Amino acid sequence: MHADWYFDFISPFSYLQLARLGALRARIGITPIPIVFGAVLKHHGQLGPAEIRGKREFTYRFAQWTAERAGIPFRFPPAHPFNPIAALRLAVAAGTTWPAITAIFEHIWRDGRAGDGADALAEVGRALGIDDVAIATAREDVKAALRANTESAMAAGVFGVPTLRIGGELFWGNDATALVEDWLDAPARFDAPEYRRIAALPRAVERRR
Repeated sequence: MHADWYFDFISPFSYLQLARLGALRARIGITPIPIVFGAVLKHHGQLGPAEIRGKREFTYRFAQWTAERAGIPFRFPPAHPFNPIAALRLAVAAGTTWPAITAIFEHIWRDGRAGDGADALAEVGRALGIDDVAIATAREDVKAALRANTESAMAAGVFGVPTLRIGGELFWGNDATALVEDWLDAPARFDAPEYRRIAALPRAVERRR
């Protein structure tokens, strides 16, 4: 069994789930796939949680509390939301390896440092063997790979980050990690009668847009 892990460095919950993926990676193969969350939101006609007053404040508190409860070192970067394109491209330029992804996440979410440009990422870039982050993240092959990742995520039905895709199933969010673990123990869970019933529930009303 294999999984794809779709993530964006803009998401604190992607960082928080990263800390929990070790146990899952011991059970199944997981391929990390950086994507542009903003493009996914646009594709679905949605706002991000940080773009909605009230939800933004709650989301930040929930992320902070989740990290404290789990004992995960955590600090918000200087500003949020921020433009994560440079960080995503740096991950691609560094080979999209787990060590590279972890280093970038820790730079932004453990150490609370900016990740919104080549200058802000220069130190972590050097640690990954990339002396000139600006040049590395401007390469056309790197840009194309990130676009392809994002398009493949949208084609797979991904609507948020982080998302684990295992076969035809999508598991969205850090708080779905326990569900993934249970589902791996019982992959037929969603074939049970009540799961099948709720999957086919009719809509009683449609909100006008």
